[in-house]
Amino acid sequence: MEKCILKHQDVIEAHGGELINRIASEAQRQEFLSKAEQLPSVQLDARATSDLEMIAIGGFSPLTGFMEQQDYEQVVHKMHLANGLPWSVPITLSVTEDIANPLEIGSLVRLNDPDGRFVGVLELTQKYAYDKKQEALQVYRTDEDKHPGVKVVYDQGGINLAGPVWLLERHPHPLFPSYQIDPAQSRALFKEKGWRTVVGFQTRNPIHRAHEYIQKCALETVDGLFLHPLVGATKSDDIPAHIRMRCYEIMMEHYFPQDRVTLAINPAAMRYAGPREAIFHALVRKNYGCTHFIVGRDHAGVGDYYGTYDAQHIFDELDADAMGIVPMKFEHAFFCKKTESMATTKTSPSGPEDRIHLSGTKVREMLRRGELPPPQFSRPEVAKVLAEAMQSAATA
Repeated sequence: MEKCILKHQDVIEAHGGELINRIASEAQRQEFLSKAEQLPSVQLDARATSDLEMIAIGGFSPLTGFMEQQDYEQVVHKMHLANGLPWSVPITLSVTEDIANPLEIGSLVRLNDPDGRFVGVLELTQKYAYDKKQEALQVYRTDEDKHPGVKVVYDQGGINLAGPVWLLERHPHPLFPSYQIDPAQSRALFKEKGWRTVVGFQTRNPIHRAHEYIQKCALETVDGLFLHPLVGATKSDDIPAHIRMRCYEIMMEHYFPQDRVTLAINPAAMRYAGPREAIFHALVRKNYGCTHFIVGRDHAGVGDYYGTYDAQHIFDELDADAMGIVPMKFEHAFFCKKTESMATTKTSPSGPEDRIHLSGTKVREMLRRGELPPPQFSRPEVAKVLAEAMQSAATA
């Protein structure tokens, strides 16, 4: 039995002990705006924009900005920050030499989003070159540019800009404003509900019966479930966020006890770093106030780059007390025809021939043809939404 990491506190501490807030006050914002035309500028891509947002709201606590070289190298090679705290994925702002060279250490840099809007400020403390291939091999376990995360590394600039950041203003999410619950708010919400133990669930995919099964198994042992689907940048062939969120709304309406489940968006970008990203996702949910985190099969994986349960094994490589969040590890779930219920190999008496499991590829093929997956795989209301979306995309 995993020990409970909550002692006498009402809500778990943020990673590093303090929930970071780098959203500019109104006075700071006005000061930055008054200097806007004089500041050198850097244009962020979608991932860097979401990283800026996640730093500012405390989702990436204890980070206050883009990583300096010592933190970066320790994270890439040791999965720790320079101060010894576990951290598995580098958070960097990478630019070309042409952009980096004119920037002066100690200066302020204007950060523009992909549409050119002034959204943040970087207090530049360092500029440093880095080894892209080493980052790929250490973080993604491959140097193949077919891997979407590795391709991002190879395509970005070769110089990292580092230093604390400020987000000028927190805007409502353009698609999901009612589900935009930042870490300070989720923590307050869990406390209000009296949830001392909360399990977080991460996915970039639409919810299906296997997800539902492990979520409800986890909910049997904790006070609350925090459904936290990722809505930042993903691969072009992933199901769009608004479709995935509609599927979650349906599940909340019909299949979950609403007093014990909270649905909110995770605005972070997907990195597809498999085991390393599982650690990263857990630490982010710790900052949102979760005490436990669900890790299923091939968490944050892509293609055949990672073993089925590598994302579970990696938690054993780090100090559990330093992590400060309990991983809840689940095997692959399926519908067992013998017991007529969802199960895993740990609970099902049936052989492979009596297990209903459809691959994501096969499900997508069915949906494109307008066929609904069997109810043992997906709730009918969810399958209908996915089928309509897939057919609409195919005819667009």
